Amino acid sequence: MKTAEYFQSGQVLLIDKPLHWTSFQAVNKLRWEIRHAYNIKKIKVGHAGTLDPLATGLLVICTGKMTKQINTFQGQDKEYTGTFVLGATTPSYDLETAIDATFPTEHISEDLIYKTTKQFIGEIDQFPPVFSAIKKEGKRLYEFARAGEAVKINSRRIQISTFEITKIDGLNIEFRVVCSKGTYIRSLAHDFGKALNSGAHLSVLRRTKIGDLHVDNALSPEAFIESLTTK
Repeated sequence: MKTAEYFQSGQVLLIDKPLHWTSFQAVNKLRWEIRHAYNIKKIKVGHAGTLDPLATGLLVICTGKMTKQINTFQGQDKEYTGTFVLGATTPSYDLETAIDATFPTEHISEDLIYKTTKQFIGEIDQFPPVFSAIKKEGKRLYEFARAGEAVKINSRRIQISTFEITKIDGLNIEFRVVCSKGTYIRSLAHDFGKALNSGAHLSVLRRTKIGDLHVDNALSPEAFIESLTTK
């Protein structure tokens, strides 16, 4: 049976984050539910790697003493599946913002799509999206973007060990990626479109693994909350 001590001593919770939830909202919701269920005044709860609101999937949440292991989880490789849409870009590189430009796609063959993935396997330099939570000069990059202010973004060295196309359905390209900490799949979508001499943006994203932890073993927030009252 779960108790206050169970969570305070430290647990690693695997949560399947729903669409439109922020990672911050998920942490706050679970913290409140744990405190409420066991009459705990204060407990540390944190997540090991942000997921965008438009992404779903594995969110590793640590409680109590296990919050000291957050950096360890954050440093592990991640696996994602999702969909790129060819022929159009957005400022955020995903569906958070509206399409701002369209590009020709008639020249893009399935063979070209498969061959282009090879450019992105290994160590590469990647520029994070301007619509991101990275801090610069004390502000989040998305704050500059939403204010229409130009800001210089430095590239980051990342590692992509796997980038495979799992399905091609017209302009919708389904993929699986295994990558290092700090990789932005939205940027990968944008860069992949440019490498095809076209444009692309991310329409679907799901995190399936962090290290050896798999989303198949995760609970929805609702199922986790229900488990708190299960004796």
